[in-house]
Amino acid sequence: MRLHLVDGTYELYRAHFSPRPGTHAPDGRDVKATVGLASSLLALLHDADEAVTHLAVAFDNPIRSFRNDLFPDYKSDEGVPPELHAQFDSAEEAVRALGVTVWSMKELEADDALASAAARWAGKVEQVRLLTPDKDLGQCVRGRQVVQVDRKQQKELDEDGVRARLGVAPASVPDLLALVGDAADGIPGLPGFGEKGATALLGAYGHLEAIPDDAAAWAVRPRGADKLAATLRAQREDALLYRRLATVVTDAPLKESLEDLAWTGVPRARYLAWCESLGLTTLRSRPKRWRED
Repeated sequence: MRLHLVDGTYELYRAHFSPRPGTHAPDGRDVKATVGLASSLLALLHDADEAVTHLAVAFDNPIRSFRNDLFPDYKSDEGVPPELHAQFDSAEEAVRALGVTVWSMKELEADDALASAAARWAGKVEQVRLLTPDKDLGQCVRGRQVVQVDRKQQKELDEDGVRARLGVAPASVPDLLALVGDAADGIPGLPGFGEKGATALLGAYGHLEAIPDDAAAWAVRPRGADKLAATLRAQREDALLYRRLATVVTDAPLKESLEDLAWTGVPRARYLAWCESLGLTTLRSRPKRWRED
């Protein structure tokens, strides 16, 4: 039994910006991203190597979350192409038409749902697979029990893989993003901190509050240590805020049980009605496992 947890917002964006041909519903709506998302999930459900037994897909809907109240420059709906933004609700409908559980996050984010599910059920399944390339989800990886999967790059990261990719242990990922920033989420980081200096410090101290104020007391000596120490002294509170932004919530109120996430096949009537509503023909015969509701 494996638990696959999918970042639906990422998959929707990936489908929208993919080179696949455009798709429009009979009423003229752009549904390229929605159809691409459904196609991607069908590929996952049909993948013998992934061997999906339990599955959920989480969405940011809307993109704004409680983090915007903490830091106004955090990522938001601003700048989202309108034809993509208009598909947020229809994307969730598409996933439900596949017989898959949807978590539509409003105050929290999709990442919070994935992290909470991983924390809740990691000990009850053979493996939790986090299907997202986002660096911040690296903090959830635990040995081989919870792994991160980038389907586009066909890469899987266990705990050793996270260390190799980011240079720090999973528990230090939020601290790293606080120092170097995360452009995808609008986290600026601290000026002067690059990956080499940040990973050296976090490799020695683990977390921001453990790093001494005075560079003379540091166990490591990254380039520009004195300047970095001065910056951290002056902006430590900013760094702690950025770390909070980068730290995923692990107790999101997910109402489903693990049994509710079991995937038993595509519900034939609902799926075919969804295809009909969007004027889809080729996708009608794609499912290989049906269930009759």
